[in-house]
Amino acid sequence: MACNFLNSDESCPAALTDLCLSYVSQNLEGFCVKRPDGSLCFREAVLFPQELADQLLAKMATEGLLNDSTVGVFRNCEYLRLRRACIRTARISAEAFQKALCPHRLLELDAARVNADLTITDILQGLATNKDCQSLQRLVLSGLTMSSLEEPIRYRFSSLQGLRSLSLANVDFYDSGLSDVCSLPRLESLDLSNTSVTNLNPLLGLKERLRSLTLHQMKRLEMSTAQLLGVIGQLDVLQHLDISDDKQFTSDVARQLLGQPGILPALISLDVSGRKQVTDAAVKAFVEERPGMTFMGLLATDAGFSDFLSGEGNLKVTGEANETQICEALRRYSEREGFVREALFHLFSLTHVMEKPRPDILKLVVLGMKNHPATLNVQLAASACVFNLTKQDLAAGMPVRLLSTVTQLLLEAMRTFPNHQQLQKNCLLSLCSDRILQEVPFNRFEAAKLVMQWLCNHEDQNMQRMAVAIISILAAKLSTEQTAQLGAELFIVRQLLHIVRQKATQGVVDATLKFTLSALWNLTDESPTTCRNFIENQGLELFIKVLESFPSESSIQQKVLGLLNNIAEVGELHRELMVQGFLGHIRDLLHSPEVEVSYFAAGILAHLTSRGQEAWTLSLALRASLLEQLHSAIMKWPTPECEMVAYRSFNPFFPLLECFHTPGVQLWAAWAMQHVCSKNASRYCSMLLEEGGLQQLELVQAHPQTHKDVKRLAESILESLQRHRARTGQPAHTHICRRPPPQ
Repeated sequence: MACNFLNSDESCPAALTDLCLSYVSQNLEGFCVKRPDGSLCFREAVLFPQELADQLLAKMATEGLLNDSTVGVFRNCEYLRLRRACIRTARISAEAFQKALCPHRLLELDAARVNADLTITDILQGLATNKDCQSLQRLVLSGLTMSSLEEPIRYRFSSLQGLRSLSLANVDFYDSGLSDVCSLPRLESLDLSNTSVTNLNPLLGLKERLRSLTLHQMKRLEMSTAQLLGVIGQLDVLQHLDISDDKQFTSDVARQLLGQPGILPALISLDVSGRKQVTDAAVKAFVEERPGMTFMGLLATDAGFSDFLSGEGNLKVTGEANETQICEALRRYSEREGFVREALFHLFSLTHVMEKPRPDILKLVVLGMKNHPATLNVQLAASACVFNLTKQDLAAGMPVRLLSTVTQLLLEAMRTFPNHQQLQKNCLLSLCSDRILQEVPFNRFEAAKLVMQWLCNHEDQNMQRMAVAIISILAAKLSTEQTAQLGAELFIVRQLLHIVRQKATQGVVDATLKFTLSALWNLTDESPTTCRNFIENQGLELFIKVLESFPSESSIQQKVLGLLNNIAEVGELHRELMVQGFLGHIRDLLHSPEVEVSYFAAGILAHLTSRGQEAWTLSLALRASLLEQLHSAIMKWPTPECEMVAYRSFNPFFPLLECFHTPGVQLWAAWAMQHVCSKNASRYCSMLLEEGGLQQLELVQAHPQTHKDVKRLAESILESLQRHRARTGQPAHTHICRRPPPQ
């Protein structure tokens, strides 16, 4: 079944156009040369279809890539013609804006929330430099400053004679500017939300053509209710009116408007969300008098609870009475933080009982999180909703792309509010999901650091268990370099050892202890710095205590020995492990009936004895005895039913294969390689071939001093490699840390 790429459904593959635009945006310098002023210019004159030029600009703005340098590619109006320019949240100067965008014959310009260096005055002056500025029909300037100058300025909106729609929401915009705006001959839509306008009388100059008026949260209005309705009531062609207020002011304007017969006869959309003294009866009478009504905004009012206002039919309603109303509120009010918080609060109670995956609702939560990253109440309510929508099996029904987006937003919330305990808990609860941790792409390194930071600052036992579980899984999925970098942070090793010490002292074997041991095991993997930190913080003594405290717990023994196996790989730390009592424990565990335990004990002995007699600091008789026992124990191992261990690289094994005078050491390395290659041939045979393992094994098999037991294993591995090459066509020549399988 084909996917509709016009629908931004995360369950569908990303549209090819979108992927290409993202690639061009993120690699723009590779296609460009720099002008003397530092701005970019395409190396070759590439003619973009007009709509594609608009999309490229919007993509660059959305992904935070639009600046004085990159916007330079749009200076060539002949090859990249813009009509609908979106530069939302971009960081560009007035000069760059004028040079790159003003020469285009624009129909629309959305400059909402651009950086403070680009003011409304700059935009108006820049547009005025183009004789074709009369073509501009829609202008969005929400969140901008009027001017960088302190003295009063002369507004120039009246120069944009073709303007039909203007948004000045959240702008320090005053009465003098409103008079200028209301002189525009074609203006049909005006948004004055949260401006400093005190008197709306100039709107009467638009009464014959104004079809949409948004007056959300008019904080400085100095008109009485009667005066306000006296102006609004004369706007006879008005179809959309928004007098909502998310600050819960006590004005009775909504009640009086609803009760005034015959007012606004052309109205099809009315928003009074946040207004008090609104009743279902008044709303119903108002709507019935205007049968063409398609929308009522009733969130945070006392209305919306009757069947007539359910929002299920042709009349859409924002409110809190049911799921339909709440979702409509999240869609319509995504940029109004007070209403987003209110809607999320009511949504949270609904998500408690949801039994089926609802990606449609999760997308609405994501929208609110994206638009208000620095608003604590929004992030707090949203993160709680995210957990309810992705807990247990619900995450399995969510598209991966959607989960990836929401996970990155959770991490951003953790970074923004590091000291808010409940928010951090919400985010950890959501992160502790097998689907998210195992399958969803996100910045795992950043996540591990944030979770570790939380762990070091809190002692909550339940959350501690989740935190170490997350870290243990994340650490297993990091690159060798990232694992080493994370483990090199001394506080991380200390904190994890502190948890192990607590559990050992209490004599408690629980999930927290197991996950903590797994985390340490993974963090020491191919990381000499982390291994050194472990030793210097008395990790060896602690782990000996753990072995003594839980002598019958094979799962604990396996994790402890797995980590110590990583330590034993570091030659400079061998001296720290040459302790009679420690080796006594390892020798005993070498003979464990559990092959998983015996395997790691054998690995420790193989590494310690591999460097020859000159590096052995204890008695040579002990070394000879251990080598003999090592060989004997390996030959008794049964074939495990499943893969015991995962590896990132075979490189640590190759030096062991060259120890021809200690066949027990060679035997352990060969057995380990043969085990994983037989259990997971597609992964490990490919890896072994890529790392030159074929040639290494052929040398071992041909060497005259190779023990017959080692030769037999080497031959078995070579046969596996030959079969794999025959299946895949992989060449014979073309690295993984010891880590536990996923929990």
